[in-house]
Parts: sequence; structure tokens; C-alpha cells
Amino acid sequence: MNFHIHNLHFSPSLLTFSLGLVVLITVGALCFMAVTRSARPKRTGGIEALRFLICLIIVLMLWGPEWRTTITPENEPEIAILWDASGSGATQDSQSLNDKTVISRSDFIQEALNLNLWKELENNGEVTVFSESFSAPPENIDPAKQGLIGTDISAPINQLLSQHDNLQAVVLLSDGDWNLGAPPVSAAQKMLLKKVPLFPIPVGSKERLPDIEILDITAPTYGIVGEPIQIPFSLRSSLKRDVNTTIKLRDTSSGKEFTKKIRIPAEKEYFDNVLWRIDKEGTTKLELSFPVAEGELVSANNTQEFIIQGKKENLKVLVMDSVPRWEYRFIRNALSRDPGVDLDCLLFHPKIGKGDGPDYIQEFPNKLEDLQKYDVVFIGDLGVGKGQLTLKQAELIKGLVENQASGVVFIPGPYGYQESLLKSPLADLIPVILDKDNPKGISEATASPLSLTSQGRGSLLTMLGNNEVENERIWENLPGFYWSAAIEKAKGGADVLATHANRRNRYGRIPLLVTKSAGNGKVLYLGHDSAWRWRRGVEDLYHYRFWGQVARWMSYQRNMAAGERIRLYFSPDRPKPGDIVTLNANAFDQNAAPLTEGSITVDISGPNGESNRIELSKADGAWGSFTGRTRLTKPGEWSLKAQIGNDSSSLVETTIIVQGDTLEKTGQPARPEVLEEMAFVTNGKVIDPNEINAIKSLINALPVKQPLEESIPLWAQIAVMLTVIILLAIFWTLRKLNGTF
Repeated sequence: MNFHIHNLHFSPSLLTFSLGLVVLITVGALCFMAVTRSARPKRTGGIEALRFLICLIIVLMLWGPEWRTTITPENEPEIAILWDASGSGATQDSQSLNDKTVISRSDFIQEALNLNLWKELENNGEVTVFSESFSAPPENIDPAKQGLIGTDISAPINQLLSQHDNLQAVVLLSDGDWNLGAPPVSAAQKMLLKKVPLFPIPVGSKERLPDIEILDITAPTYGIVGEPIQIPFSLRSSLKRDVNTTIKLRDTSSGKEFTKKIRIPAEKEYFDNVLWRIDKEGTTKLELSFPVAEGELVSANNTQEFIIQGKKENLKVLVMDSVPRWEYRFIRNALSRDPGVDLDCLLFHPKIGKGDGPDYIQEFPNKLEDLQKYDVVFIGDLGVGKGQLTLKQAELIKGLVENQASGVVFIPGPYGYQESLLKSPLADLIPVILDKDNPKGISEATASPLSLTSQGRGSLLTMLGNNEVENERIWENLPGFYWSAAIEKAKGGADVLATHANRRNRYGRIPLLVTKSAGNGKVLYLGHDSAWRWRRGVEDLYHYRFWGQVARWMSYQRNMAAGERIRLYFSPDRPKPGDIVTLNANAFDQNAAPLTEGSITVDISGPNGESNRIELSKADGAWGSFTGRTRLTKPGEWSLKAQIGNDSSSLVETTIIVQGDTLEKTGQPARPEVLEEMAFVTNGKVIDPNEINAIKSLINALPVKQPLEESIPLWAQIAVMLTVIILLAIFWTLRKLNGTF
């Protein structure tokens, strides 16, 4: 409780006080003379009294009146001890106050709280000392929400300031590591306004404990049943030596395991990936782990679980070429025999026509509703011109890739027809710069192999073996090619997966296997026509695997959530808490044509029950593309339900898994710099844990806290100005009515 005293205070200077008195005396004399000379003294007396009142108000305002309220706390002075009860307190990096042995941060705080100095601060009852904990993990929490628990330093300080009106000082026992709420310095600024100094006692070490932790696992959202997926991960070591260990990936339900030997460098981050084959449809929970290394003090962060969806898929692929060359024939065979691929083929041969057979179509699908069904389009030795693609068809393919997240594969050939694509809308999609003086490419007298780049060795597209060692051996022994496109270099933003092993130019090795993003879709360029030779001695093994992986990689986003009338996909596909996720959708009308009118709404539900609805904005063009953005704040599974307007029959559902690490970790270094900044802002001081008894003299030396004083300057209030204006208006009106001019 507070005791309030109110009073009116004036603060005129000698000049304004003297001038005000002269004005009041002069106006009073004039008013008296006007009344005595008037034929109607009573009426005139009232008007002159109003004149004098107006002058009095103006003079009083010149004397600087303030309405002051003095707030005096009725409670005795208080000293608060705030102590950190968060999970990071389990870190064993503090020294005991008793025998200097290594103890946990929590144990150090308890030792500090049990010291007699707090009772001594009470000074025979003149000061109250009390302690409160903050950020303690709740009991019996839902495991799904475990990752949401963290440390908020700002909130408990704000709560203290609002609940206690006579705080003399706050002592803070914490490691300074906060991960929730507002920045602690904002609470320190409020303490400054209330003249409450902060005396933090840093707990824990600034140096990281000897530890190896899993930093991140960037697994794809889903995988195709029976196909391998690549799961990248990153580790961080604070050990002062390299560590040889074995990473293990395990299916928590079936017990299926995959192991891989790795070497983690000392005091660095390590990036790698593991391959995993999805065996079933639906959700699979996987666990990545490695054993505790010698000298490692924290084992809780050596294991991390994540979820992948298994899906069976039916991809729609269009393969086009000018002549039925060997590369075209074997790609057609590979994809037609793939049970997950629905294949259409189209030839532009001047003599044999469009081709004949069960997989052939006779015309290019010029209608949007016919073209939009294709997930991947292969363009062989084919260009724009008479008897081949038209400029309009090239524009349609570009729109399909950029607006509907489809993929396009360019496989040029010795006829050089693709050179004409450089004068078409497809030129922007080609990820390499071609030598225009040599459109028919380069012939080789002997077979030349491909050489994987560092990006290629880590790409799922080039993974032809069951592990990295086997894959590298396979590529070294693949049959070479006798013809390649004349390529100068890759365009900016492209990823070069493989180069010509024997040729180079002024830009370096010739890129022959290149990928690039284009709008919402993907592009792959293979600069030779001899992948079919990879069948030598192994039949379909590597050739079929490569093109199957290409088709699935290119259609990955497009098939995240595909319904009859909506395809919904998002980026990034494995976001972290706090990330902004871009939602893209393609919508179709009842006739399967891209939607031109209407809207798409997406209902988003979070793991803690929060939900909201957003409406996607329609993109320009006729492709039925919609886009929107949302922020996913919590780790866990977020449910997305998209539909066209109020049409529930168009509903499509998917799940975004926000891969959240636990906010509260053990083994992390303390952050005393946070506490130092707070102490500086509040005019307090950081107390070294070894000199904790010094806090007594610092607090006793604090000046007696004066009552708070609040003042309202009446002279600056708009109400006073309006009152004077109204009184002047009344005064001049009465003078007119009285016949005074």
C-alpha cells in the first residue's frame, strides 16, 4: 500500500511574481473605476469581476502551477532475491562456496541462498529480504510441449516491480541465458525509472563444457516408400581433440538401424548426412544418436528424434525429343517400367511423326488443364521452330515450372536443336551459358567420364550406391560419353553436381550436370547424351535409379499435399521455431483448369492448440497460383487445411513439422554479459561469486529511497487554455449586451 499526499505548488521567478502582482493591482483598479463610473453598477460589476478572474487565471498560469502527488510507501523497504530455477541449472560448471569443488549451477544457487548474509541485510527488521524463483519447469508436462520450456528473465522482474512498491534493490542469481520473453535489458530500463538497482551474481562458466551436441537435423518432410532419402545433420564439438565415433539412425518402432562411422573435428561444427529407405506409408519416428565420447560431460544432447512421412506416389512425366535416339529410348524404358511413374512421350520427328505406342501422345498439351498435370517435363534434342515447339508452348512450359512447381530436364544432343531455345522463353530456365558458336557440341575420340563435385558427392540425385563410399566407387567406374554440349559456364545460383573430367576452359572445368531453382520449380541440365551407357554390365541398375531419383526430386515440393483441386506446398519444408513459412498453392476448377476466380483459405493449427486462418493472395497470370506467409512459433506438428472459398469438397490437408530443439539445454556456456548490461542500466553492480559477501556493504551503502513525486503542470493543460478562451468569449459577449465598447 502507498500513502498519497496532494498539494498545489507554484514556482514563479521574482520577475514573473512581481509582474503578476502589478498586473492584478492595475486590472483591479481599472475594474473598480469602471464600476463606479457605470450607470448600471451591478451589471457592470459582474462583467468586471469576470475580467479580473480571467486576468487572475492568466497570472497564476505564469507562476507555473503544478499539482503534485507525493507517494510514500507504507510498507517497510524490501530487498528481493530472484534466482534461476530453469533446466540449465543442471550444468556442472560452478564452484562450491564451501570447498571449491565443481557443482551444478542449481547447487551453487542453493548454497548462496542459505548464506547468513541475507538475514544480516534485514538489519533488525528494518528491511525485508525475500526470495523468489523463476522459470522452473512445470511438473507432469506433456512431452510434446517439452521443447517450449525456457528461461524468461524479463517477466519476473516486471512482476516484482508491479507487486512491490518499496523495493530497495534486486539481487539476481542466474547464468544470464534467456530464450523466452522480452530482452532482459527492457526490464532493467523499468528498474531504472523506479530507481531500483540490480545486483546480479553470475552463475556458471563462460566456457563451453567438453561436449558434442546435435545442432540440427534437416530431414525432408516426406519420402517415397521404397526410395532412399538423404537426411543431413550437423554436430558441434567443444572437445579439444578429434573424435572418431559412429552415428546411428534408428526407427523407434521397428528397431531398424543404419550406422555410419564419422570423424568429428576438435572445437568445430561438423556437417554430414545419412541415407535412409522408407519402408511403409504413414508417419515414421526416427532417432539419430551417437555414443558418449571420452571426456564428454553432457549426454542429453547426443540423441534427437524427428518424424518423416512415408508416401506412395504416382508421378506424371512428359518426355519429348526430336528423334528416338538411344538416350530417349532408355529414359522412356526406365520411366515406363517405374511403378510410381505415369509416362507420356511425344516425338517431333519429321518422318516418323509423333511416335506410336501405349505411352505416346500425338499433340503437345496446349491447354492449361492438360499441361498442369505433369510433374516433370523432359526436353531432349528439341528446339523452337517449324515442326518442333512453338514460342507459345515454350512459354507454357516455363509457366508450368515457375508457377506450378514442376520440373524440367534439358538433355541436348548432337543435332543442336536446343540452341534455338536461347531465343525462347525457356532461355531463362537453362542453368548454363552455351557456346553459341558451337551449337552441335563437342565430339570425343575416346570416352570421357563425369567427375562429381563436392556438391555432387553430397547430393541425393547422384547417389547411385547404398552409402557414400560405394557411391564414389560407382561413379569412378561408370562408362564415359563420346559427345557433350559446348558449355562455357554455369549461371549464377546454379549448383554444379558433375563436370567434364578431361576438359576445362578459362572458367574452369566444364559443368555437365547442373541444377537450379526456377520460380517454384526446379531445372536439371545434363550436358551429354550417354547416360544410357551406364547400363553396361549392370543392366538397368544405375540408369533407372538415377532417372527415378531425378523425377522424384523435381516433383518433391509439388506433391507435398496434392488433392483433386488443390496442391499445397511450402518453404522451407522443415522450418524452425520462429521461421516465416511461405505457403504456395495451385487451385483448379471443376474442369481441372487453373482457377481464375475465387480464393484459398488455410486454417493453421499449432501443437499447443493455437489456430488462425490466412487467405492466400492470387498471383498474376492464368496458372491458378496463390501464395501467402505465416510464422510458426512453436516446435511440433502444425496442421494445415486448405480449401477453395467455402467449398469443403476441395479440402486438402498436410502437416508441417517444425523441428524444434529444446529451448533449455544443459552444457551451454553462461552469459554474464547479459547480467553486466542489466546492472549497468540500473546503476547496480555485478557481484563476483567468490566475493558474494560484498553485496552486504553495497546494499547498505545505498541512499535512503525518497518518496516518489508525481506532478501535473496545470499551465500546460489544454483544459486551462479552453477555459480562458470560453471566459473571454463570455466576457466580450456580456460587454456587448451591456452596451460597452
